Amino acid sequence: MAEAHTKHHDYHLVDPSPWPAVGSFFAFVMAFGAVAWMHHMFAAAPLVFGAGFLGVLYTFAGWWRDVINEAEFEGFHTRVVQISHRYGMILFIASEVMFFVAWFWAYFNIALFPGDANEIGKLAFTKGIWPPASIETFDPWHLPLLNTLILLTSGTTVTWAHHALLEGDRNGVKWGLWLTVALGALFSCVQAYEYMHATFAFSGNAYGATFFMATGFHGFHVLVGTIFLLVCLIRVYKGHFTPTQHLGFEFAAWYWHFVDVVWLFLFAAIYVWGHGGHAAAH
Repeated sequence: MAEAHTKHHDYHLVDPSPWPAVGSFFAFVMAFGAVAWMHHMFAAAPLVFGAGFLGVLYTFAGWWRDVINEAEFEGFHTRVVQISHRYGMILFIASEVMFFVAWFWAYFNIALFPGDANEIGKLAFTKGIWPPASIETFDPWHLPLLNTLILLTSGTTVTWAHHALLEGDRNGVKWGLWLTVALGALFSCVQAYEYMHATFAFSGNAYGATFFMATGFHGFHVLVGTIFLLVCLIRVYKGHFTPTQHLGFEFAAWYWHFVDVVWLFLFAAIYVWGHGGHAAAH
């Protein structure tokens, strides 16, 4: 019987897992709580949302723990399996690219055609110029430039950590990841400070909506990427990753470089170009 179940291939047939069902249940609870909260259906709606959210986080932690065990201790992530994972991560990042394309599309749709007479609401708000005269945009060469330098520097430190890992320099990996995580946290703090001093709101105007949706979702991705790298740092201290087996770290680095590139487009399009259009209008 033992020989009948011996694996004669390089693929990983995943054992039955509770996490898809558990995650679906908590996602439903979170969504129901959010809808009930927004519509003021009952007083405990925020608690329902919070319980669902904590359940989703618990699912993440448990599921990813199992994946780490499969890769690090059970040896299931063969070269063939890793190829499939790479394709999956590439497709995930491609979907994220299209996600941000939507926000850039929304921004450029109104920025390039502020005087479109076919859209009366748009014309009434913009008066045919972009950014609208009532909006005081951020100086791109102040906090936005600082955040650009922070992210570009973090891209070099995570690359340093990656090359140190390839060379077996675990101290270099630790220093590179510590610096990258610190720079990611610093970026988030600077962006929060910038938001606190914005002269326009999210609601009530198209500029604020497109600005905060585009830069805000990028900020969320920075936060996710920082946590991703922090988990990798913890795993390095636990002795995980080798020069030939470090797919989790590699994916974190890919994701971080993707976040860097998106920010460069945001900085050029929304901060620099948008501010230049505002100055020209005045």
